[in-house]
Amino acid sequence: MQEWIINFMNQFGYFGIALLIAIENIFPPIPSELILTFGGFMTTYTSMNIWLVALFATIGSMTGAIVLYGVGRLVPMEKLEWIIGKWGCVLGLKKEDMKRAKSWFTRRGTSTIFFCRFIPIVRSLISIPAGMAHMRRDKFLLYTAFGTAIWNVVLVCLGAFAGARWEGIIKYTDAYSYVALTLMAIIGFGVVIWIRKKRKANKEEQQL
Repeated sequence: MQEWIINFMNQFGYFGIALLIAIENIFPPIPSELILTFGGFMTTYTSMNIWLVALFATIGSMTGAIVLYGVGRLVPMEKLEWIIGKWGCVLGLKKEDMKRAKSWFTRRGTSTIFFCRFIPIVRSLISIPAGMAHMRRDKFLLYTAFGTAIWNVVLVCLGAFAGARWEGIIKYTDAYSYVALTLMAIIGFGVVIWIRKKRKANKEEQQL
């Protein structure tokens, strides 16, 4: 896949970068780190500009994010509650937890959208719950653009700085990805435990 991505970017330039990043947002397994760092390297041997590479990458990111946001808007809350009601027992979740999560996202979703843009895979998928929570489009677009632009500029500049050694950066971004995803998993597990303990404590208080 790496060779195909590089050839595609060499052939279509800015447009190729925007298209690949848009696809990467919808299908996270495609490595955005590869696209961005190689895009930075391309500025060292072509007439391409660092800021335009970052700009087109951000346009691609926004396009993919808008698609996933739209998908989230199309998912009825009743359908999600039905799924939680049927399978939530595996994680100890109930329909009420879904409503609390939606309420929390409505209140604090803006900062979540921004910071999740720096976490692999999650930075793409976070657009879906934003749509499901009917987060205001202007806020969603603003924080998505801001977080995405920072991520893109950093990796494009690193690729340009590394030059022909741009592939070495991938090793560090892979390590960062593993650490970030592990921390997310630990936090998610902790939240589930916290929800279950809080529910248990509420039941005990009601019985008193």
